[in-house]
Amino acid sequence: MKRKLTLEEGMSILQEGISKAMLILDGYPTGSLFTCEEYMKLYDCVYHMCVQQPPYEYCAELYEIFKKALEESITSRVMPALKDKSQITLLYEVWNMWTKYKVMSKFLGGFFLYLDRHFTEDRNTASLNELSICCFRDLVFSELYPKILEAAISLINQDREDNSDCRDLLKNVSTLFIEIGSGKMHYYDNFETAILASSANYYNRLFPQWLLYYPPIDIFMKAQNCLNQEKDRASQFLHQTSVEKLLQVVHEQLLGQTALDQAKLYEKQKTECGDCSIQYQEVLSGCAGLNLGEGSSRV
Repeated sequence: MKRKLTLEEGMSILQEGISKAMLILDGYPTGSLFTCEEYMKLYDCVYHMCVQQPPYEYCAELYEIFKKALEESITSRVMPALKDKSQITLLYEVWNMWTKYKVMSKFLGGFFLYLDRHFTEDRNTASLNELSICCFRDLVFSELYPKILEAAISLINQDREDNSDCRDLLKNVSTLFIEIGSGKMHYYDNFETAILASSANYYNRLFPQWLLYYPPIDIFMKAQNCLNQEKDRASQFLHQTSVEKLLQVVHEQLLGQTALDQAKLYEKQKTECGDCSIQYQEVLSGCAGLNLGEGSSRV
């Protein structure tokens, strides 16, 4: 029979493993950090500290040790890496750190795996995986989410202007918003809402410029081209339902009632100036029901 491990003795064994696991956030490959024997030694340590008889049963203490290790990894490595980052560099780095953090927390969770079987279910508390997500969300997202969201919207607008090679990054950001919500869509839904509002604003500003410089037929061709581009762009990083909502917003600004109202105002101004050229509002009225594209709804 193995002798009893005190909390202090167990902690001295685990601390070395925790410190090594944190090196994953510095870019160290997992294969270079632990041998199988070292990994099993750490797992066995936690296992025995969980199954010992009171007062040597330390499940609750080990759960707190795991949590504190996660929190320390974030405050000592993740947040400093994100400090002073903004726009696209922030998006790249937050995805990079989230990816490494998930690997680290899974690796670290392997040491403490017996807690999920012997403690979290019995106490009806967060699993180790759930806890790792909560720590990142509480310590990183609570502070940086507005900046991350703003940077993502800015990147989408930039992509409209110059077709920048950023859609894989936007896909990663979209995935991050879902994963950080533990399967709930709160962060992603906010992302979708911000995209729709930003897109409506973008095309609402763009359409009056078209009225000034382009004949009706060119405007309709440009509008259809924008719809096609939006569908192609958004399909690469948004859910299909979000893509359909986005196309409806763009359609409304370029070919729907919003565009028609702007055209009426423009025609009124032209008439007052004595210009009797073709009326945009009549053509817009005839095109208001244009299809948004195969597989999309009609407005």
